[in-house]
Amino acid sequence: MVEHPLMQLLQAVADHGSISAAAKSLSLSYRHVWGQLKQWENDLGHELIIWEKGQPARLTAFGHKLMWAERQTQARLAPQIQSLRADLERTFALAFDPQVHVLTMYASHDDALVKLQEQTASQGLYLDMRFCGSVDAIRALNEGRCVLAGFHTRETTKAKSITAKAYKPLLRPGLHKVIGFAKRQVGLVLPKGNPKYLKNLKNIAAQQALFVHRAQGTGTRVLVEELLVDEGLNLKDLNALSHEEPSHAALAATIAAGHADVGIGIETCAFSMGLDFVPLTQENYRLVCLKSELDTPAVKALRQFLSAQQWVSTVQNMAGYTPHNSGAIESLSRSLPWWSFH
Repeated sequence: MVEHPLMQLLQAVADHGSISAAAKSLSLSYRHVWGQLKQWENDLGHELIIWEKGQPARLTAFGHKLMWAERQTQARLAPQIQSLRADLERTFALAFDPQVHVLTMYASHDDALVKLQEQTASQGLYLDMRFCGSVDAIRALNEGRCVLAGFHTRETTKAKSITAKAYKPLLRPGLHKVIGFAKRQVGLVLPKGNPKYLKNLKNIAAQQALFVHRAQGTGTRVLVEELLVDEGLNLKDLNALSHEEPSHAALAATIAAGHADVGIGIETCAFSMGLDFVPLTQENYRLVCLKSELDTPAVKALRQFLSAQQWVSTVQNMAGYTPHNSGAIESLSRSLPWWSFH
């Protein structure tokens, strides 16, 4: 991720409460940091730091807004930047070693997949990762644009649910094979301290709390619609922002910036932004490929990596995640028994 030097300065001041401590954390001199902040204040025409003698240094309201605006932008661009990085890694890997394994994967955004991509690269397995919605990922698989797709569904879903209607036309027993990956907690992402005391969607609708959505075609958007039905609500009952966020990280950044009161996302993103989290349901995140690809060297290498203790330990140390059948082949009809295929 590309970071602006001003944002590094502002974050350091916010974290440490003084110019000298901020300078030390960045391995810079006090004089340099002080001069840079003053120069930025002159250039922007706004004060960034509240300078009171004998008091801890703190950001002005403008400084906070600027820092969180940059974080939102970074979060929104993260999937594209990760895809670009994957393209570059694949190109160089193939150029220097034609024997390396490369797997193209379209997947719903997930923090564990980001870690997986980082760890497999060091072992000669490059995941050409493209983040998109769960529905779009499986469509890409069926259209031949990728070898693997990542999607997620909650554990307790009925045969005639919105989830079943969304995925049933896309997956077929005998044609597709599911590979176990992980379970994860999904719930309300909230400002620190949960000032509106939000606890469920009915509560959110009643208070008309400002809600931020994930984009259409994402598994989380499907989940939101299903949870609303469970509580006798629909999308119109939510006081939603006009724009939607492309990832869990972007959703969390929007809430952390004060632009929304609540959204539904994964626990790791709430944790990384210092936000509160109220769990609502547990999901199974799975990978799916065509049966014909299951025994290819690249897919076998990935399955072996997923089942190793190194990866299991990584998942266990992530907030809200639990390893589940990692790398194991699952029958589509058995792993999704609520689905009616007839």
